[in-house]
Amino acid sequence: MSVFESIQLLRKELEEHNYNYYVLDKPTISDFEFDAKLKELQELEAQNPQFFDENSPTQRVGGGITKNFETTKHKYRMYSLDNSYSREDLLDWEKRCQKVLGDVHLEYVCELKYDGASISITYENGVLKKAVTRGDGFQGDDVTNNIRTIKSVPLKLKGNYPDFFEIRGEIILPLEGFEKMNQDLIEIGETPYSNPRNTASGSLKLQDSAEVAKRPLECLLYSIMTDDKIVNTQFEGLELARNLGFKVPKESKHVKNIEEVFEFIKYWDTHRHNLPYETDGVVVKVNEIFQQEELGFTAKSPRWAMAYKFKAEQVSTVLNSISYQVGRTGSITPVANLEPVQLAGTIVKRASLHNADQIEKLDIRLNDTVFVEKGGEIIPKIISVDLSKRKEGSKQVKYISNCPECETELVRTEGEANHYCPNFYGCPPQIIGRIQHFISRKAMDIDGLGGETVALLFNAGLIKDYADLYDLTKEQILPLERMAEKSADNLIKGVADSKKIPFESVLYALGIRYVGETVAKKLAKHYKNIDAIANASLLDLMLVEEIGEKIAQSVVAFFENEINVQIVNRLKIKGIQLELIEKKSTFISNVLENQIFVVSGVFELYSRDELKKAIEDHGGKVGSSISSKTNYVIAGDNMGPAKLEKANKLGVTIINEIEFNALING
Repeated sequence: MSVFESIQLLRKELEEHNYNYYVLDKPTISDFEFDAKLKELQELEAQNPQFFDENSPTQRVGGGITKNFETTKHKYRMYSLDNSYSREDLLDWEKRCQKVLGDVHLEYVCELKYDGASISITYENGVLKKAVTRGDGFQGDDVTNNIRTIKSVPLKLKGNYPDFFEIRGEIILPLEGFEKMNQDLIEIGETPYSNPRNTASGSLKLQDSAEVAKRPLECLLYSIMTDDKIVNTQFEGLELARNLGFKVPKESKHVKNIEEVFEFIKYWDTHRHNLPYETDGVVVKVNEIFQQEELGFTAKSPRWAMAYKFKAEQVSTVLNSISYQVGRTGSITPVANLEPVQLAGTIVKRASLHNADQIEKLDIRLNDTVFVEKGGEIIPKIISVDLSKRKEGSKQVKYISNCPECETELVRTEGEANHYCPNFYGCPPQIIGRIQHFISRKAMDIDGLGGETVALLFNAGLIKDYADLYDLTKEQILPLERMAEKSADNLIKGVADSKKIPFESVLYALGIRYVGETVAKKLAKHYKNIDAIANASLLDLMLVEEIGEKIAQSVVAFFENEINVQIVNRLKIKGIQLELIEKKSTFISNVLENQIFVVSGVFELYSRDELKKAIEDHGGKVGSSISSKTNYVIAGDNMGPAKLEKANKLGVTIINEIEFNALING
């Protein structure tokens, strides 16, 4: 046997042992024997560097240093899930599904919702190529080097695999491993980690992959994404992933109806505490893929899936005091300062009280014993007061009348829940908050500049608004606390690079009230540049898709303010992108001009996305639902009966993909 053959044999053996141990949880050799074979392979590879393979089992120990994680776009968007909290919520969801699909029988797949960090892993020709965090759903951080160290993630696949696909999953930290990590920290006098989820997420961002390799992370996979139709159902997808060598939770179950969904939820609400991982709910998915395609997506979530959240854990503790925070919009948020208490894996010291109405509703008083839970097991909130433990002589809380930062008298607009500080341009937390929002990742994404540094720059008198960032010099910022020469260089470079940020992100960065990411994209696409938005009337704005009166009023008010206009003009001078740079047109013809199409069903010649693109390339418009304005429905196999009925009722022309080809080709 040649040296190369010996190396290949050892690699194959170790891959199989890894799979048995970390995926199947059925070790076939002792740790001692495994380590001996691994050492033998390491020695052979060291002696024969010409046979190096990045997918060798020896490479799982890590060692690569990643100083900056590259931002990478997802080929397939990573959506978030809508949440439900009751039987009624799930029944309403099923009704919404059947409204689209018609009165059809629905089967589901129930999967436990593991509390970890979402990941998307790309495989080409059966080999791991890339791993990207969820990020904002459109793009995330490339953490491939770190993911390679996780033993339950296959570097090479088994069986018959697609040439190219992405697989989605959750990086989790088993409870046993988490406890051991904390015990090790306690023994050396270090502060233990707060909870498994945050520790797992933080592990993916460690710069040294060798440190990641030391952590007992696991990857649980739940969804294969590919352009080719390789499975017909959600459950088939799970089975395929399992056959390819992925660790797919065995708790996942195919159920025949919604009642079986409730049985699954009931069982795991009781038994989840026996699992080796943290779980906070159940994910329910429509099983048939063609039905998933028919249901489609909202702006944020798939319509064919719903997360059911288990009832949040509750604890009682004492309210010591109430403080008040000022947000970037001037909104005042009362915060309860609590006697520290353990809740859902973390120590809770503070909880939001939301607003004056909430304090009054709960009749919360200082030194009360209160019940606290985590809303969605993330944000602590006070849900009630234990009146039996209230001390005599306690007094109702009097809400503050003046800003805690600048002493300006607070205002409260009719119909608004919150009090506001109207000193928009003179209240320090508001100014700092706006600049922190401006530099944030989803906005201007300025590398080398964090929230603390913004506060330092403001307090040093170097900036008073976000346009001032573009006047900063290295000489000005070097004297700041903890500002070394390299840090100063990175800050200046990050500010300069932000001039390339596209218009829709700049618009979001301006911090116009109620203008989030989605609204900013809608406005940018409609108006093309900042001047057109600034000059738009209230009525004009309200005619834009998804723009209501409240948003329109806020946009108008922003540009009526002379200070805002001055800041925007300064950003123009500095070269910030304040107009939309149109992508290269793929326009072919106007043969479908003024025609509205709805695409429904499964197709052979086209994917649904290809069909939609073809419609737009030939001047047509794609509608999301059938209405009296719809000109054509392009129907494929398994078209929803509800859509078919509606199309016939409205007299909409129904064509197949061959007839569509005839339309565009004359």
